[in-house]
Amino acid sequence: MTTFSYQYRFRQPFRAPAGAAFEWATDFRPTDAAYFGDRRRRVVQRLTADTLVLTDTTVRAGRSQRIARLVRVVPEELSWTNTHVSGPYRHSQFWYRIVADGPRRSHLDFRGLKIEHRSRPPTPAEVRRLRAANLASDSTLWRRRLAPALEADLG
Repeated sequence: MTTFSYQYRFRQPFRAPAGAAFEWATDFRPTDAAYFGDRRRRVVQRLTADTLVLTDTTVRAGRSQRIARLVRVVPEELSWTNTHVSGPYRHSQFWYRIVADGPRRSHLDFRGLKIEHRSRPPTPAEVRRLRAANLASDSTLWRRRLAPALEADLG
């Protein structure tokens, strides 16, 4: 078994104040599963005031997959981390930070560290394709689903 990693990042603008965007993004609830556009069930387990476990169960092509993530929220930095503790991308980590761009605008700085486990080492071209695919998938989720929901909820 070979383990490898790659990183990617993107920026997502919001028409919302930074503090409000942060509060919306870190108000984790079981109903958040609806934002993802797939068959998903989410369980939220609060461990402490700033730490929780999100467990998502998805069904794709008739197969169920469960992924648990440890999330740490850092309100004073308007940031949070999301670390996979189970599932196919165990140990992958994602960092989110909301940055103010004025009184009514902000943006998300996203950084991803994806850890993958394969039977053989990937070629550099395969790693580039994986990085591009994950960047496209995650940034599209924020651009098409999460950012519009955030802006609609915050009015």
